[in-house]
Amino acid sequence: MYRTHTNGSLRIENVSNEVTLSGWVQKIRDKGFMVWVDLRDRYGIIQLIFDEERSTKELMEKARSLGREFVIQISGTVVERESKNPNMPTGDIEVLVDELNILNAAKIPPFTIEKDTDGGDELRMQYRYLDIRRKPVRNNIIFRHQVSMEVRKYLSDQGFIDVETPYLIKSTPEGARDFVVPSRMNKGQFYALPQSPQTFKQLLMVGGMDKYFQIVKCFRDEDLRADRQPEFTQIDCEMAFVEQEDILNTFEGLVKHLLQEIKGVTIDKFPRMSYEDAMKKYGNDKPDIRFGMEFGELNDLTQNKGFNVFDAAALVVGIAAPGCAEYTRKQIDKLTDFVKKPQVGAKGLVWVKYNEAGNLKSSVDKFYSQEDLKEWAVRLKAKPGDLLLILAGEANATRTHLSALRMHLAAEIGLRKPDEFAPLWITDFPLLEWDEETRRFHAMHHPFTAPKPEDKHLLEKEPGKVRANAYDMVLNGNEIGGGSIRIHDKETQSRMFDLLGFSKEEAQAQFGFLMNAFEYGAPPHGGIAFGLDRLVAILGGQESIRDFIAFPKNNAGRDVMIDAPATIAQDQLDELNLKLKS
Repeated sequence: MYRTHTNGSLRIENVSNEVTLSGWVQKIRDKGFMVWVDLRDRYGIIQLIFDEERSTKELMEKARSLGREFVIQISGTVVERESKNPNMPTGDIEVLVDELNILNAAKIPPFTIEKDTDGGDELRMQYRYLDIRRKPVRNNIIFRHQVSMEVRKYLSDQGFIDVETPYLIKSTPEGARDFVVPSRMNKGQFYALPQSPQTFKQLLMVGGMDKYFQIVKCFRDEDLRADRQPEFTQIDCEMAFVEQEDILNTFEGLVKHLLQEIKGVTIDKFPRMSYEDAMKKYGNDKPDIRFGMEFGELNDLTQNKGFNVFDAAALVVGIAAPGCAEYTRKQIDKLTDFVKKPQVGAKGLVWVKYNEAGNLKSSVDKFYSQEDLKEWAVRLKAKPGDLLLILAGEANATRTHLSALRMHLAAEIGLRKPDEFAPLWITDFPLLEWDEETRRFHAMHHPFTAPKPEDKHLLEKEPGKVRANAYDMVLNGNEIGGGSIRIHDKETQSRMFDLLGFSKEEAQAQFGFLMNAFEYGAPPHGGIAFGLDRLVAILGGQESIRDFIAFPKNNAGRDVMIDAPATIAQDQLDELNLKLKS
């Protein structure tokens, strides 16, 4: 037996117990006549003690030969510590060792295996198996497991069935780039790894499965960010004989369950907001509603006063930053530099300080009176002590720029609190987006999204006005899930493919299997998919998903630990009928 107890489980009531423990050496302190060793495993750390009065000379020499991260087994007696450590769960006790067995020696690790390490991101990813030994990373992985188990529990209790769908499927032209897999047995043909199990879960509804879920790997060959990975995990769900309200209620229940069970947070009701209102009030379709700073449109109050920037703008819009009237000119210049960054793209920023005495001072005093500025403050719901920040330009771009400023400023003044949770449903998205470059429509969600029933008649002559029967769940300014009621009849699905620029032959070649299935009694159905990685990160108080994935890729999509992707041997290429360009 390698251990009778785990290292974090022993307490004062275990004093005088004979125990056997195993783990990794965290730290060694040698005082000459006495050696202390901190022994770590997944469950915690326990202090071991060797001393010359009670230990043999051979045992003391063996203890002194230990190095950091050696794997050892010990047997000994639990004793009460003379100097207790209130910061450790095991801080009241230590183990007097009478037998030490070195199971495996270890090289000195390239970074310290501590809560706060001296290893950079790339180095820690190269030695990820060592990084996982660190408490913060280990706890993140355990936290992910807890969330996954609660998801499974809730959905199973609601009657959902976990069904696996294939990983080797057919490439489709919509969405992001596919990862493709050459087929050895079918020369010149390729599988694709799924970006989503979308069509399979719809086929399960045709098959009568009624309620399906799967915690499933998905793959997208796209540029990466902190919250993107080439392989990611979805909580994928579908239901038959449902309308939108059924799905919203079911999955509100899931998120309420997770917040209650994982975070101890109770939320009664999820607000709902249309896509149009979200864009108008916040400039994006995933607003963070933990704080205010709603947009106020100022065209009627600012134009035709001689200030050309506002007079020429399609939209003049602003926000009131709470408590920021005391910002210095240097601080305001930093905000101006932020909005002018290429990633944001605004040309400038107008500011108004609304001081505690009720007076207003602006960067455009030459053009506007105190009465004008007070009207702006009322429109932006500003209070004395606030700072008004205003942008102008083309409508959609200006809303996007102000949204970026709103989020940047909220983070700067501490309004985005990780221990507060504000979920939100966004509904009534446009069904289609017009692309000027390709001169055709694209599906805003995917080609299988149904139009709102009351807009279906617009599909023939005014498709750009059709709203989707779709919904996104937003949590703390992040989209954590999205879904829709699906098209379930062949005629509407065919019309959708027409609008997306598919010929009849292309639609049949790509999706004939689905349209054929619709002819055999497809029920009304809909579903949703949550990004598990992102959901876990937000519940864990972070926005980057990498620390909640056991073996993540870096920003270039590489696994630096195993050095993948990598070249393959020529004979493998020959078997796959592939030839690399020189």
